[in-house]
Amino acid sequence: MSLKTVLILLGLALATIFALVCVLLTRERMPRTCQHLPLEQEDVEDGQSLVFADLTPEEMSQVVRYLQGHLGVPLVDASRAKPSDNCIASVDLQVPAKAEVLRFLDAGGARPPREALAVLYFGNQAEPNITEDGVGPLPTPAYHRDVTVQRYGGKVPYHRRPVTGREYLDINALIQRELKKAPRFLTACCDSDGTNLVILTTAPRGFKSGDRVTWFVLFHNVAGTGYYLSPVGLEVLVDHGDLDISQWQLLQVFYNGWYFASTGHLEQQFVAGALEVVRLKQPRAESVLGSMKPQRPPGSPGPLQFEPQGPRYSIRNNRITFQGWSIAFGMNPNTGPRLFDIRYRGERIVYELSLQEALALYGSNCPGGMSTRYLDGSFGIGRFAYELVRGLDCPYTATYVDKHYLAETDTPKTNQNSLCIFEHDSALPLRRHFSDSQSFYYGGLRKNTLVIRTISTLINYDYIWDFMFHGSGAMEVRVHATGYISSSFFHGQGTDYGNRVGPHTLGTMHLHHIHYKVDLDVDGQLNSLETQDMEYEFVKDPWSTQNTIERPYLRRKRLEREDEAAFPLNVPMPRYLSFVSPNLNKWQHPRSYRIQIISFAGKHLPTNSSMERSISWGRYQLAVTRRKEEEPTSTSIYNQNDPWTPTVTFADFINNETIANEDLVAWITVGFLHVPHAEDIPNTVTVGNGVGFFLRPYNYFNEDPSVDSSDSVYFSSDQDVGACGANPLACLSSAATCAPHLPPFHFGGFLNL
Repeated sequence: MSLKTVLILLGLALATIFALVCVLLTRERMPRTCQHLPLEQEDVEDGQSLVFADLTPEEMSQVVRYLQGHLGVPLVDASRAKPSDNCIASVDLQVPAKAEVLRFLDAGGARPPREALAVLYFGNQAEPNITEDGVGPLPTPAYHRDVTVQRYGGKVPYHRRPVTGREYLDINALIQRELKKAPRFLTACCDSDGTNLVILTTAPRGFKSGDRVTWFVLFHNVAGTGYYLSPVGLEVLVDHGDLDISQWQLLQVFYNGWYFASTGHLEQQFVAGALEVVRLKQPRAESVLGSMKPQRPPGSPGPLQFEPQGPRYSIRNNRITFQGWSIAFGMNPNTGPRLFDIRYRGERIVYELSLQEALALYGSNCPGGMSTRYLDGSFGIGRFAYELVRGLDCPYTATYVDKHYLAETDTPKTNQNSLCIFEHDSALPLRRHFSDSQSFYYGGLRKNTLVIRTISTLINYDYIWDFMFHGSGAMEVRVHATGYISSSFFHGQGTDYGNRVGPHTLGTMHLHHIHYKVDLDVDGQLNSLETQDMEYEFVKDPWSTQNTIERPYLRRKRLEREDEAAFPLNVPMPRYLSFVSPNLNKWQHPRSYRIQIISFAGKHLPTNSSMERSISWGRYQLAVTRRKEEEPTSTSIYNQNDPWTPTVTFADFINNETIANEDLVAWITVGFLHVPHAEDIPNTVTVGNGVGFFLRPYNYFNEDPSVDSSDSVYFSSDQDVGACGANPLACLSSAATCAPHLPPFHFGGFLNL
């Protein structure tokens, strides 16, 4: 072999070795994909939580088919139904009676029959009415029974029905016809022929039972931005109460502080020069008030939360388990998220935790704004919980769950990925201590929390509903408000009712009040209510009797009756208020859970208001009543359109019955007053706009249950804190050397609108 050949082979060998070294080094630098480790199996019932499960699309369809074949009346699909038609308005789960459920869950009793609750609008009858039918057993219905009288004490008048999408379309068509009678005015005021104006409903609808008369506010419509910030000053009052659509009529017109009998009258006054017009141009998309389009190019990505060894929670059907917690979850299309059978370490703490209502009450010097009291349950808090945006609405790696509903159509609809579940590292210790005396050590535990979240878009506002479960055995319920403010046309003394946020836009003051039902079962169904607060007593110093000392002491009180347990809104209440069990912990204190409310609520509607009884739950920041099967909810979807004769009146629940050693329910109101300001443009931010409450163990355990957490950290001065065996934090550098598997971004939320 020649020397030249040897040199060539040697060169090739060196090049090969160099390439292999480069590959190995590159591999070492590239993080491996995170491997999911199997979870430790917790004691979980086998499918028992399905007693609370939302209806499947197949079950909804079965109910519709059964009703179509067995009601004996003609039915029109609700998406096309006129007021004079019969239709199926909605189908949802009929939650079984608590006693039946507990016999099944706790005593080996039979599984309760699975039933649906169907809401029926009977417009094509001699006496039109709303009927609610229980339909079962599912999945193959064989019976239906009218439960309206059982639930409400009588038939529900037809005028109380929520407005359907079809009804809004017919109202809009009427308004468009009426606008054509004022062409010159529209050109002058709004740079429009009316077709590029959109309407926004108000509610309630009139001044007395039987009215169905609604103010509609008109706005410039600009694609890709919120029209709620572009009022044109024009509002119209429509009577749409007649079952014959041809009899609907426009009753009044409001423009810039003045009222007119019709759009024709408005046009006459304009042509005669008797009307002062504010001339607006159609807003341009690139400069419209409230655009959310980014004003800067994307920057570098922010921090990303991920689980190096996979999620530490598990989901089976409608039940979530996480570090001792077990929760059954679901969604009511009207009232929104609902949780059942919440257990910690195998013990039930809460039987039901559910959202009841969201009130938005406005002030303005325009008729639409000043008459608005939205009860969002009648619009559909759960129904309008749309798909969540991965990586923004929830962490990118959260688990996303589809929710199904049937409302205003005979066909089930699906809001994909509309509920998310994730473990959240709050970057805050749950507890910690650094010892700098006697002995030197550090002990602590990260505050990691399981979060169940959904977000409802209710016209202009977006409500973020959070239910959080902590390692200390505490539960936290929180709601944040964001989205667009609603606005009125700025005129006259508008700033008496808010702040000017645009050339002709008044951000109108309003309050958000939210109501929850909390059916606590603390160490059993039978509980009592105890308050604790501090007082000062003046006593002589035992060691210096010529001096006195102000000594704080604890004042305990057991509340005996419902009237004592109804705490008015915005009035100081005892700082500690607990559901107590007759059973004691190791230290001879009653096992208890404390209710701690975080709220900045506005003032409740005066009780002499003609519609106050429909929202009488808002009188109280907390009211505790005996649980009754016939009092399942604090309000009704029918209260919105007839608040003057409410279908459900919460104030009637409080009738001074005994609450000592009974099955009790806590009804909690949280909220805040919102006076819109310049920084609410384009959107209201969540910072400072969050309220809620805690359910915290209070002598329920013998010590903080989080001491058993495998996430606990402890090391002392005589240990090698860098050793993985001594300090779990030292293991992170190796445990987290992997890249999370991020699924491709997808969003289908626009497909189901």
